[in-house]
Amino acid sequence: MIKPRALSGCLFTQPESILRRYTFSGLLLTASTLLPPCPAVAQDITELGLEELLNTEVTSVSKTGQKLSDAAAAVFVISQEDLRRSGVTSIPEALRMVPGLHVARLNANQWAVTARGFNGQFANKLLVLVDGRTVYTPIFSGVYWEALDLPLADIERIEVIRGPGASLWGANAVNGIINIITKQAQDTQGAYISLAVGDEEQTLAT
Repeated sequence: MIKPRALSGCLFTQPESILRRYTFSGLLLTASTLLPPCPAVAQDITELGLEELLNTEVTSVSKTGQKLSDAAAAVFVISQEDLRRSGVTSIPEALRMVPGLHVARLNANQWAVTARGFNGQFANKLLVLVDGRTVYTPIFSGVYWEALDLPLADIERIEVIRGPGASLWGANAVNGIINIITKQAQDTQGAYISLAVGDEEQTLAT
């Protein structure tokens, strides 16, 4: 059974098995540390109005911060709230939420992600960045998605540009750009625990 789900102002569908996953996280604090006051909970992006969504800041289109409404490109933003609510466990799984992207799982560990139908294990026409720096591997002629050491909890947002950007970003940005933007170091202090349960007695702990 497929259930509809609204994320970032768009409608997506997710398998019911994914919706049954529950992720719990927490900080491990030693007895000698002091517990700081809890910060205010960020506003759910699904509660934002249309004008507020258009004012979302993106940096991947022109390499400078600008409003989403001013960006001269087709941009899709996956927020940290989207990642938390979706139940995904990897970046390629999260990219399945983006319209126009082709995400294929080659085996238990390897993924192929591209746009405009040019997909394959060695597809190199989609530029992938982490905080503005490319993670393209010339030897492999692609991206090692399984080797990206990025916990989803450390990601602030993922900006996806569907369309050419080689004039600004250079090689590999032929069909689009994926820019994974991480949180500030001060926002990722401490230890992180993730527990997940699923059907058929499946469990996951990291």
